[in-house]
Amino acid sequence: MSNVVEVERKGEIAILRFNRPENLNAISVALAKGVAASLIELDNDDSVTGIVLTGAGDRAFCAGVDLQEARHMQVADIEQWFGGACNIYRQILMTNKPVIAAINGIAAGGGFQMALVSDLRVCHPGARMGQPEINAAIPSIMGSYWMSLHLGWSKNQELSMTGRLMEAGEAHDLGLINYMVEADQVVAKACEVAETLAAKPAVAWARTKARFREIALSGFDEAFRAGVLGQQESYAKGEAQAVIEAFLASRGK
Repeated sequence: MSNVVEVERKGEIAILRFNRPENLNAISVALAKGVAASLIELDNDDSVTGIVLTGAGDRAFCAGVDLQEARHMQVADIEQWFGGACNIYRQILMTNKPVIAAINGIAAGGGFQMALVSDLRVCHPGARMGQPEINAAIPSIMGSYWMSLHLGWSKNQELSMTGRLMEAGEAHDLGLINYMVEADQVVAKACEVAETLAAKPAVAWARTKARFREIALSGFDEAFRAGVLGQQESYAKGEAQAVIEAFLASRGK
């Protein structure tokens, strides 16, 4: 497995950790490949009964796409680049075992989307999450699709169109977070939840998860295509590059 992804075992539960803490565990091409490959490997490992996703360090679960990579993206590369991140979402859904998101800090953009497609979500009161892509001149399309499975139209519009991040309490009140515990208990609680789900009757669990998978994937390809076209247009006009460069410059990068 890639060094940008670490796997730790707690009994029969595998903790898959995004390991780029210096970049707030942002989704690079390497991270996307590593997470997807690790999910497949763990799903095929009979000694693993459940999987917990979390981020290295205590600042972020995952802050979305890597802006250092995004600043250099070419229009012709958008589909493959965006497809790498979207493949994580698909693999989370395709994983037959319980997948629990242990949100240990910021979960933004693609990071928030990984949490949304997980089976259940655990966080702490200091976590923040949302879909800020529009503020980086990236259309909020795939994120708005995943949120449509959880939220009503009006709240989805607000979060997608403003790009604001929610505090954990708000996300919990909206039903986006299933369990909220203290920061040092997030991973332990996620492992506990994974163990609980893994102990459900096998056929009932498999068919229940399969039905949620079918519903989630029913609009996936359409959202992916719309997301590719939207990003291609933004990059073709130089909008995304300008906003990303200004943002990075403001942070001396």
